Amino acid sequence: MAQDLTEHRPGRAIALKLCAVFLFMVMAAIIKSVSGKVPPGEAVFFRSFFAIPVIAVWLAQRGQLRQGLIPSNLMGHVWRGIFGTSAMGLTFAGLGLLPLPEVTAIGYATPMFAVLFAALFLGERVRLIRLSAVALGLVGVMIVIAPRLSVGADEMSRAATLGAAMVLIASILRAMVQIHVRRLVQTDHTAAIVFYFSVTATGLALLSAPIGWVVDHPAFVWVWPETSVVLMLIAAGLIGGIAQIMVTSSYRFGGASMLAPFDYASMIFASIIGYVAFDEVPTGPIVLGASLVIAGGVLIIWRERQLGLDRSKSKPNMPPSGAP
Repeated sequence: MAQDLTEHRPGRAIALKLCAVFLFMVMAAIIKSVSGKVPPGEAVFFRSFFAIPVIAVWLAQRGQLRQGLIPSNLMGHVWRGIFGTSAMGLTFAGLGLLPLPEVTAIGYATPMFAVLFAALFLGERVRLIRLSAVALGLVGVMIVIAPRLSVGADEMSRAATLGAAMVLIASILRAMVQIHVRRLVQTDHTAAIVFYFSVTATGLALLSAPIGWVVDHPAFVWVWPETSVVLMLIAAGLIGGIAQIMVTSSYRFGGASMLAPFDYASMIFASIIGYVAFDEVPTGPIVLGASLVIAGGVLIIWRERQLGLDRSKSKPNMPPSGAP
């Protein structure tokens, strides 16, 4: 069935992928704009819950809703949900503490960690070229976060350091998500992976509400937001669902190795949106570090293409590496 639906239309594939990356950046900007008004767990709930109807309608139109409602590896979806939801929550928290381009640049570490985890957990052989690419990317990430490693005395400096740590941990968790997705595609339909992540993320986000009853801290206590904030959160969920569909659809018309480099367009979009919406300008370390990480990522993509490693099954289910 999947082969019958696949067409080779690279122009359409690239257009869909770029639109998806842009929408994910718009979604991130919305979350950033409301980060001081709702806790991360509540933002994750809106992002996930309001993506469900969009994804369900899309699956129904494609005749895949039944596959999306029948998971074969239920615990695999649970673990994928735990790692993915945690990564989303940490990223959302980081967005409230760091500039959008910086969050995007740190998020590019995900493919680097994914290569290491694939070697550790999936037994994939990692040779010199990919190890060198990982090292180059990680050096770039360290350049980006280096200014945050010196914790200053003021509260903003400490908050930025915490934000960088959270986004970096989120990148590690997203790499773990990729490993679980690679296992899930062996037993479950792509529709089930897409649908059940939104479902599990919604449920797990709800579990953060009782934490606020025990821990009286703004990061955990759910609030009843203003109408404008609610509308923005709903928009973030709808936009996230549409972007997820566009990512998945792009792989109907083009291969994973061809489309993967376009994830890095998120830095361009993040810089533009960050400047226009938040008056944020990428610093020298962010530009230099992001360039090294992108170079390492492109080298990994090239090497995997050379080795014939087709990861197109897992890519559609993941947000761009810099995106929540």
